[in-house]
Amino acid sequence: MSTGVAIIGSGNIGTDLMFKVMRTTEDLHVAAMVGIDAASDGLSRAQRLGVATTAAGVEGLLSMPEFNDVGIVFDATSAGAHRSNYDNVRKHGKLMIDLTPAAIGPYVVPTVNLENHLETDNVNMVTCGGQATVPIVAAVSAVTKVCYAEIVASIASRSAGPGTRANIDEFTETTAAAIESVGGAEYGKAIIVLNPAEPPLVMRDTVFCLVENADREAIAESVERMVEEVRQYVPGYRLKQAVQFNDVEYGFVPTLGRPFHGTEVSVFLEVTGAGHYLPDYAGNLDIMTSAAVRTAERIARHRSFA
Repeated sequence: MSTGVAIIGSGNIGTDLMFKVMRTTEDLHVAAMVGIDAASDGLSRAQRLGVATTAAGVEGLLSMPEFNDVGIVFDATSAGAHRSNYDNVRKHGKLMIDLTPAAIGPYVVPTVNLENHLETDNVNMVTCGGQATVPIVAAVSAVTKVCYAEIVASIASRSAGPGTRANIDEFTETTAAAIESVGGAEYGKAIIVLNPAEPPLVMRDTVFCLVENADREAIAESVERMVEEVRQYVPGYRLKQAVQFNDVEYGFVPTLGRPFHGTEVSVFLEVTGAGHYLPDYAGNLDIMTSAAVRTAERIARHRSFA
């Protein structure tokens, strides 16, 4: 028996998530789709697919008979709305998977730390950039200490809906924090670029790590293994080229507060979407929703929802 899920947010992320649940897993089924705009494309598509819907937000969800069938609630709204949504949902004993940068609950990146948070009632999926890059930082950290990690996530402007655009500041803060707390870097920094190129380009991510003791072969192997693990649930995730190494010496690094002599590890990634909702350039949607589905599947099995 599969676990019923509700999706709050009928924008790009929520709609892609609905299709992802329907097409990629037997452990979950969409019991309800929730929005605040009755004319939204996400709610219209859900209705045509026979999914129960409400345009009355989380309050509408709580009054739906289908809510009784829900074990897990996905929040694909905004960081500002998430706290209120969580406060309402947790009163009813439902688990929440947060796809906003609100970060009320612990950061979860499936290939890195999901097993540590199977009993948590609110888990945060970081950001699309975090899901793409934190595994790489963690792979380098598994071999040697990462003194500093910086990531640049470039996504097609067309794939960034109003919620994503409203959360740019939270995106950088949340991703940087996850680089440190999940990825294991001493210091982390995140940058997002909304690329207006036409035709739209696929998601590209660059990861720079400063390490003082570089076993180049071990680092490259660790990164390659991690990429293959992520590909198990995001088939469009791949290395753009071999891991790069460059010996560097800086007289003073402000972030570290000291000189640095060591190696810069550079990893270049590309993420192509599955095309479940937006075209395949929207790898940022795909990696976020795929990570959320993988997390929900594992938690549902652990808690015997399914």
